[in-house]
Amino acid sequence: MQQRDPRDTTNLYLAIGLSCLVVLVWSYFFAPPPDKARLAQRPAQTSGAQTPGAQTSGATTANSQIPGQAPNGLAGAAGQGAPGQSAPEAAPKTRVEALAASPRIKLDTKALFGSISLKGGHIDDVSLKAYRETPDPKSPNIVLLSPLGSPAPYYAETGFFAASGEVLALPGPDALWSADRETLTETEPVTLSYDNGQGLVFHRKIEVDPRYMFSVTDSVENKTQKPVTLHPYAIVARHGKPASANFAVLHEGFVGVVGDAGVQEIKYDKIEKEDGAQKTFKGTGGWLGITDKYWAATVIPAQDRPIAASFSERQAEGAAGAPVKIYQSGFVGEAGQTIAPGASGAAKTMVFAGAKEVDALDAYERNLGILKFDLLIDWGWFYFITRPMYWALDHIYKFVGNFGVAILCLTVVIKGLFFPLANRSYMAMAKMKAVAPQIEAIRLRYPDDKPKQSQETMALYKRERINPVAGCLPMLIQLPVFFALYKVLVITIEMRQAPFFGWIKDLSQPDPTNVFNLFGLLPFDPSQIPVFGAYLMLGVWPLIMGVSMFFQMKMNPEPADPTQKMVFAWLPLVFTFTMGSFPAGLVIYWTWNNTLSVIQQSLLMKKAGAKIELWDNLANMFRKKAPG
Repeated sequence: MQQRDPRDTTNLYLAIGLSCLVVLVWSYFFAPPPDKARLAQRPAQTSGAQTPGAQTSGATTANSQIPGQAPNGLAGAAGQGAPGQSAPEAAPKTRVEALAASPRIKLDTKALFGSISLKGGHIDDVSLKAYRETPDPKSPNIVLLSPLGSPAPYYAETGFFAASGEVLALPGPDALWSADRETLTETEPVTLSYDNGQGLVFHRKIEVDPRYMFSVTDSVENKTQKPVTLHPYAIVARHGKPASANFAVLHEGFVGVVGDAGVQEIKYDKIEKEDGAQKTFKGTGGWLGITDKYWAATVIPAQDRPIAASFSERQAEGAAGAPVKIYQSGFVGEAGQTIAPGASGAAKTMVFAGAKEVDALDAYERNLGILKFDLLIDWGWFYFITRPMYWALDHIYKFVGNFGVAILCLTVVIKGLFFPLANRSYMAMAKMKAVAPQIEAIRLRYPDDKPKQSQETMALYKRERINPVAGCLPMLIQLPVFFALYKVLVITIEMRQAPFFGWIKDLSQPDPTNVFNLFGLLPFDPSQIPVFGAYLMLGVWPLIMGVSMFFQMKMNPEPADPTQKMVFAWLPLVFTFTMGSFPAGLVIYWTWNNTLSVIQQSLLMKKAGAKIELWDNLANMFRKKAPG
């Protein structure tokens, strides 16, 4: 019986370890957790669903305050509630019951429907006409904002608070406003009015465009005998931490740009680690809000006014005494307005509440002068790659009418751009093949001296003018492209529910088929199995991708080093299981890219007169090794 070389065993363990490391690193940075993958396209809150952590309704908030602003912060005047504050409810209500609890004006535009609450004057009931929870056209519309008292309150609020030392009766969250019309549309603005009975009359003009931008002009008439000083404020508040897509490369939570500080992003869990559970900013212009994967709500001050802003979390008492966390993003104007007797003062704030469509955000940034508003989408550190990738994909889509086909076309374009580099790389691989016998001779000459082997091999490469890493360049070059496409598929709403052909109804979601339940014949979902479920989402396209990767790797000469040989042998299988939970569009891209690489490499190797290794490598898999 042949004695196994101990080094073979060591190499085997090393190969397995390296493969496992690839899986772990890849999964951490790219793949969503198994229990989140199928929820990735779900909204943070739906019409009938309850957001985790928001079991209470009408939660009473503590006085909110943005440090660095006027001493009263956003706490409001004495005797008035703080922004976002309301009395605790005796029992939680459904969303429908919460909407019915206060008088409302109807919201009806080309893109939005819902209502505006006359109690508090909040923008707190917004649903999206163009987007539904699932690809089924009969599924419920996406609900973005919900009122106080509902299972998951999420709303925008604007107004004034008094300067330090002044005690004024300002309209709080329980103030009942009157309206000059019953419906708010893109052509018919609504003006709300409130008289505090002490000489101050407040007006709130609300306008909305055909997409997702509200313009709110708060004004006050001073009919008293003394001047008053007021500071405008605006907040977006969310009660309870929402369910999230939970992608490592996707930001969900607080987001904003204030002045020249650049984009600020803090996840819900991270705000607790800030001093006082809040982070403050100062600057001129910008915007702040809360973002989900595809939707967002932000408040936007006048871009020429200095503001003090913050992200914050506080815990308050909800229904039946249950605690609830309230996440708040907002700003206050640092320069207060002093309104003389008989005069009026006003402040304008914009409120974005809708889908993070690239064209819409770009248009708002360009036409309204909103500072870096396109960064509401998490393009990431590789903005300079991700943004052009989306631009190219979108333009191809507008020509071919299918994002899946657009991905295939873009892959061909990328292959064409990198053709000269790939040509040099494959030529280098041909030279490597030519000197393979000499490398094997070096290994046999110095079987127990690894340093000497390396020294002689490098000397050989130098004499023959071979760059040993040149063959890796095509793989290394495509990694940033792969990451950029992955980012685009994950973050852009344009990819949401975008179909391909056959069973792929949503390119941003994993292949819905699964080999482990015989493609739906068995009545269970393997992806829900604890621990291993993430690697059991093995559909048809991941299998095709694995086969294409296997053939691509067999195109190259097999490494002489046993460890490298084992690693490369395992990689197609490892990536097949790993990519099962990835967006189908990414798997289709990788499959098509592998296929084009095989064709390209075959043509270039044939042109260089080098032998194509594919068939020999396949045949060697089935040959019995001679006893040695």
